Amino acid sequence: MASASPEKTRPSLFWVLAVIVVPFVSYLAKMRFTGREKLPMKGPFVLAPNHYTEFDPLIVAAAVWKLGRAPRFMAKESLFRVPVVGAALRGTGMIPVARSSSRTASAQTIAQSRELVQDGRGVIVYPEGTLTRDPDLWPMRGKSGAVRLAMAGDIPLIPMAQWGTQQIMGRYQKGLKLWPPRKRVDIIIGDPVDLSDLKDRPNEPAAIAEATERLMNAITGLLEQIRHEKAPAKRWNPLDHGQKETGRLDS
Repeated sequence: MASASPEKTRPSLFWVLAVIVVPFVSYLAKMRFTGREKLPMKGPFVLAPNHYTEFDPLIVAAAVWKLGRAPRFMAKESLFRVPVVGAALRGTGMIPVARSSSRTASAQTIAQSRELVQDGRGVIVYPEGTLTRDPDLWPMRGKSGAVRLAMAGDIPLIPMAQWGTQQIMGRYQKGLKLWPPRKRVDIIIGDPVDLSDLKDRPNEPAAIAEATERLMNAITGLLEQIRHEKAPAKRWNPLDHGQKETGRLDS
């Protein structure tokens, strides 16, 4: 295994959080990695995992930390105004996401990409935007945030899939399944999505849609490998089923 990146070895608030989070996650989950060498140990990256339970971020954060990088997420801008929570988010370099007009959002994406490149940091972005609505927990239709961020800064866009977290916490389940502990969670990281033919068109809707489709195909393919199943031919689209695209799924 490659040595940890400098951002992990330097003292930071991440050390404090890791002392709490990593042992807790390790008690609940026995993580098995495939493709761990594909997460770069230096330089910026956008890591795009699948998302099907509310426990996923802790699994992903612990996995990224174990692999040697600091796990930074995109978080809603409103959370940065919450006492204590906001200070923790700022202290760990999380990236605020504003609910704003497309022009403002585009400018924000460019600024965030530049900061990632300059600082050599990675960020974790859930391309589905929320927990999948697919009844069998396959990735649903993706949103463009991850690819916009990657394309704006020519940053490696790395797909990731994990499976097994539902044994710890089901989708929208209240509470955790604490016993038996150490449930197996498979984590697989893929090669960066090839966007070389699209990088000169970062603001074109067609290019963004194509990049998003490539990313979701890559994530789904990885999940097929660790589930040993074939995903549905057509990706789940909440609008086709009268479902909301954000928030909790009521039905």
